Amino acid sequence: MASGVVLGIESSCDETGAGLVSDGRLLGHALASSMEEHARFGGVVPEIAARAHVEAVQPVIRQALDEAGLGFGDVGAVAVTTGPGLSGALQVGVAAAKSLAYSLGVPLHGVHHLAGHVAADMLEHGPLPDPCMVLIVSGGHTSLLLVRDLAGEPIVHLGDTLDDAAGECFDKVARVFGLPYPGGPAIDRAARDGDPASVSFPRPLTGPRDDPYAFSFSGLKTAAARWAEGIRGSGHALPVADGAAALQEAVADVLTRKAVAACRDHGVDTLVVVGGVAANSRVRALAEERCRTAGIALRVPPMRLCTDNGAMIAAVGDLLVRADAAPAPLDVSVDPSAPLEFAALQPSTVPGRAAA
Repeated sequence: MASGVVLGIESSCDETGAGLVSDGRLLGHALASSMEEHARFGGVVPEIAARAHVEAVQPVIRQALDEAGLGFGDVGAVAVTTGPGLSGALQVGVAAAKSLAYSLGVPLHGVHHLAGHVAADMLEHGPLPDPCMVLIVSGGHTSLLLVRDLAGEPIVHLGDTLDDAAGECFDKVARVFGLPYPGGPAIDRAARDGDPASVSFPRPLTGPRDDPYAFSFSGLKTAAARWAEGIRGSGHALPVADGAAALQEAVADVLTRKAVAACRDHGVDTLVVVGGVAANSRVRALAEERCRTAGIALRVPPMRLCTDNGAMIAAVGDLLVRADAAPAPLDVSVDPSAPLEFAALQPSTVPGRAAA
């Protein structure tokens, strides 16, 4: 019996994931996405996402077990995303995790979704250096974090997005440009044929008096929309490739400039870039270029571990188990707007805070 195996379950948005990790090694994982069902609406519809999780969660768990060559009897602990995310979607994963933990008689650990993104890199590159700088870039989150012991110490927020996150900016501008959802991959594909210097889009919050670690992409989104409206209003065809390349360059410039500056300011020599937008080709390339110039080691997970997945949740669970962290109670609730303070997110059922 492989009692050190942790089963992780992720269901915070539109992807149902399950993964199995033991002692820092990924044994198997599986993923089901309802993205195509949301595409015609131009964004995630919570009710559709929740129903898709209900249908996918059991097959995904079994698929992950099959890939690892394991059975339910080999699972020594269950970890699950309890927040942040869509309430109904989170509840599906938590219900599945509670049922499994109870029936198998194993510990249950509630995990913060963003800590999962951080831990995803460990499955590829090993333990995180202490300290390291982490740039999280996704559809709903853009943050600069100072991380030491992910399993035990508080996560220090140096800066967060004040409005639209980077991925949200891509999604919204892609819609204006007539590109499909999700916008991030569509912008990346279109940008390959464009000139990033063709449009001078702003670099928000990069002035000398601005917060050096905060992010804001709402104004960039608006600038791109006005540019597109101006081109169309003049009767000309929109040069989508140029617009996409210029937008992508602006986002990558701001993200990497602030992340490298944070490393320098805090004497940190490793930058970890995680989250869905970490899959963007220009973000990765510019991060490599600037880190190399600054003498900073760059770590980015492989593409398959950048987007939401169960493996990253299992990775956090594995850390918590090895750190002898206290498990969650079986009345653990979801917390859709949970702040990132610790990797373990295990709030008990508190009236008015979150629905169980």
